[in-house]
Amino acid sequence: MGHNHDHHYHFVPGEAGDAARFQAAKRVTIVGAVVNALLSLAKVVVGYIGQSQALIADGVHSLSDLVTDAMVLFAAKHSSREADESHPYGHARIETAVTVALGAVLILVGLGISVDAMQRLFHPEQLLAPGAVALVAAVISVLAKEGLYRYTLVVARRIRSNLLRANAWHHRTDAASSVVVIFGVVATMAGLPYFDAIAAIGVALMIAKVGWDLAWHSVRELVDTGLEADRIEAIERVIVNVDGVRAMHMLRTRRMGQDALVDVHILVDPRLSVSEGHHISETVRTRVIQEIDEVQDVLVHIDPEDDETAAPSIDLPSRQQILAALRPHWEKIISTDQIRQVMLHYLDGKVAVELILPMSAVGDHAEADAIVRGLARSAEAMEEVSGVRVYFT
Repeated sequence: MGHNHDHHYHFVPGEAGDAARFQAAKRVTIVGAVVNALLSLAKVVVGYIGQSQALIADGVHSLSDLVTDAMVLFAAKHSSREADESHPYGHARIETAVTVALGAVLILVGLGISVDAMQRLFHPEQLLAPGAVALVAAVISVLAKEGLYRYTLVVARRIRSNLLRANAWHHRTDAASSVVVIFGVVATMAGLPYFDAIAAIGVALMIAKVGWDLAWHSVRELVDTGLEADRIEAIERVIVNVDGVRAMHMLRTRRMGQDALVDVHILVDPRLSVSEGHHISETVRTRVIQEIDEVQDVLVHIDPEDDETAAPSIDLPSRQQILAALRPHWEKIISTDQIRQVMLHYLDGKVAVELILPMSAVGDHAEADAIVRGLARSAEAMEEVSGVRVYFT
C-alpha cells in the first residue's frame, strides 16, 4: 500500500454559519458599546462632580472599552470571511491579531491610570474626597457590567468565539473594578482619604492584568502553541480507539481562531490495501472532529511501521527501478505476462515483493515449488529487496 495518505485542510462554516456568526457577534458588541459609552460618560462626569479619582479611572476604563468594542467588530467581520486563494486556512487569525492589540491597549490604559494615582499619593493636596453620588454611580456600573458579561458570554459560547469570550471577561473585570471603586469611596467617606487613590491603582492593575492575559494567550496562538494537555489526551483516546489503529505518534495541534487543527501519524497493518488504509484514516479524522468540539480538521498520515524507530525507506529504488532489475531474472523462470499482480512493501529500509500468479501457470506441486524457489532466489539480484513471496490463485 502507499506509504503516505494525507488530507488537505479544508474549512466549513460552523453550526451558526459565518454570516450568522458575524451578526451575533455584531449585535452583542453594539449593545456593549452603547452601554460602555453611557457608563463612561456617567462615571467621568459623576467622578468629577463627586471628587472620586477611582471613579474617574473606572470611567476611562469604560471609555477604553469603546475602542476594544470597535476592534471586536472589525475582527468579527473580517475573520468570518471564507478561505480564499491567498488565505487557504481562512481568516480566523485576524481575530487573534486584534486580540493582541486589544490586550496592549488595556495594558497601556492600566499603566497610565496607576502612574496618575501614585502621583496623587505623593502629593496629598491633590487627593480627592468622593461623596455619595460617586458611590451610587459605582453600584450602577457593577450591575450594568455584570449583565453585559452574562449576555456576551452566552453568545460567545454559542458561536465559539474566543474574542467574544475575552470581551465578556473584560466586562466582568469592569464590574470587579467598580467593586474596588465602591470600597475606595466608602473608605474615603469614612475618613481615609488615601483609599480612593489606592483603589484607582487597584483598578489599574486589574486592567493591565486582563490586557496581559488577552495578549499572551493570542501571541501563543500566533506562534502555534499546542492545545492544553487535557484536550490532547482526549484526542489521543479517540484516535487509539478507532478500529485498525495499532498506535499513534507525532500528534501535533494548533489553534486557528476559535478552531483547532490536528496532525497525527497512525500505525496500521503494513500489508493493508490502500483503500483500507484510507478508510481507517477517514474514520480517525471524522471521529476526532465529531467528538472534540473545537477541532475543525485533522491531517492523518498513515504509517505501515513506526517511522521513529524503523530504518528509513526514502532512499530505496522506485517501483519501476525494482521491476526493471528483477524482471530479467523472473523471465528465466516464468513468462512475466502470467504475473497478475506485483505488490511492494517498503518496510524497515528494505522492499518485500509479493507476486500473484494463476494456478494455470503451473502443472503440479513440484513445478510450483520450483517456481517459488526460483523467484525467491531472484531477490539476491538486488540488495534492497528483502525477499520475494509468491501466491497462486
